[in-house]
Amino acid sequence: MFEGITKSLSSALSSITKAGKLTEANIRESMRLVRQALLEADVNYDVAQDFMARVTDQAVGEKVLKSLRPDEQIVGIVHQELINLMGPVDHSLHLKRDGITTIMMCGLQGSGKTTTCGKLAKMLKAEGFKPMLVAADLQRPAAIEQLKVIGEQIDVDVYSEPKDKSTPVKVCQNAKKAAIKAGDIRVLILDTAGRLHVDDELMDELERIDARLMPDQALLVCDAMTGQDAVNSAKAFNDALELDGVILTKLDGDTRGGAALSVKAVTGVPIKFIGVGEQLDRLEEFHPDRMAGRILGAGDIATLLETAQREFDEEEMRLQEEKMREGKFSLEDFRKQMRQIKRLGPLQNVMKMIPGMGGIADANPDMDPEEDMRRIEGIINSMTSWERDNPDRIDRSRRNRIAIGSGNEPADVNKLLKDFRMMADMMTGMAGMSIKDRMKKVQELTQSGAMDPNAQLRREKQRSKRGPQDRTRLRQKQKQKKKEARKQRKKNRR
Repeated sequence: MFEGITKSLSSALSSITKAGKLTEANIRESMRLVRQALLEADVNYDVAQDFMARVTDQAVGEKVLKSLRPDEQIVGIVHQELINLMGPVDHSLHLKRDGITTIMMCGLQGSGKTTTCGKLAKMLKAEGFKPMLVAADLQRPAAIEQLKVIGEQIDVDVYSEPKDKSTPVKVCQNAKKAAIKAGDIRVLILDTAGRLHVDDELMDELERIDARLMPDQALLVCDAMTGQDAVNSAKAFNDALELDGVILTKLDGDTRGGAALSVKAVTGVPIKFIGVGEQLDRLEEFHPDRMAGRILGAGDIATLLETAQREFDEEEMRLQEEKMREGKFSLEDFRKQMRQIKRLGPLQNVMKMIPGMGGIADANPDMDPEEDMRRIEGIINSMTSWERDNPDRIDRSRRNRIAIGSGNEPADVNKLLKDFRMMADMMTGMAGMSIKDRMKKVQELTQSGAMDPNAQLRREKQRSKRGPQDRTRLRQKQKQKKKEARKQRKKNRR
């Protein structure tokens, strides 16, 4: 997400740090690079100009130039102005305490509107509100059938009528009568028709629905990957309907970020939610502060924690916590943890949400964490249950058998066992920590270089420069550490 603008902004802001003594001249040059990064990200021209004027006025001020760390001050100014640009946001749909809340969903064809209706219904259902989906898109072929399939998947009622015997306005009106008759429907979600582009016919239809149904919320679904086209369509829809909010879809595939950075400034309408995947549970609240952190490469721990708390199996985590406390963390437990981590989404995206890890991913473009995890799981799957519970007892013949069974080399099995011993010690040390504290620990390890694949190579180069006495002392320390680790493992087994 936003890889292009993140890389460009990081490069522009790092030029400030490398400049040595900061002057108004080199700050203005860095601001020029920031402006260029925004325009390359397809941010609206006027929005980019206004943003840069505000940032530059603050960055070249006497307060910044005379501060102890002016480079950090400038990054802080850019971060805050990004938040101001995209916010503030009210995530509430202002659902009624009594009666039915009507939400009209609109957007162009291909924006993911029908799928987003399902995502919104699933989210509301999880919050305790019973929704009903309304198939008011009589324009697109198979739109009604698609909504019915989604309704079955999330176990939500779908109201529909034959398209050749009704009109969108009648469908919506009859759906509301059916919802009132049902007695327990709290939210009516209208899936209206779209077009390939904004036209008078589309707007007339939406205005008629708006006038007859008087929806409590009008939400526009926009495809983030269309950049300024999404912003222009948002402006056209808002002029006709007075939107209450925008839902940006396909944000996980948007490398530029122009739509996210421009929509609020151009239309005055906040982005309430974002779609970050095709699955029906991939709808998140939009937080400008978290998004600003992602854009500046600072990660997004808060969203990652929320996802982990939602996706992880609490009972399984409790059992693993007990094992970690007792020093009995096994390869079977490790395999279960990997399967839980997969539920967080693509691992490259997960890494970029942890401060510091995004830089490692960018510095190692050939790294494929998904493939690495599949290979590791394949090796563990080739072990017997006894071997998974007793990795220290796996001898050479067992390693060879496991390697053949998983299609790997014995060296790969050796590496996994070695890495697991280190990780098991780390996990034991994290026993009792909350998920948030564990994330912080991972961040510390990342910043120290302990999780950087290239860090080992750098350490090896440093060792080669040491003298004989230095290398002897280092070997003695390593032997002592291994000895202490063996003692601890024996103690844990008792």
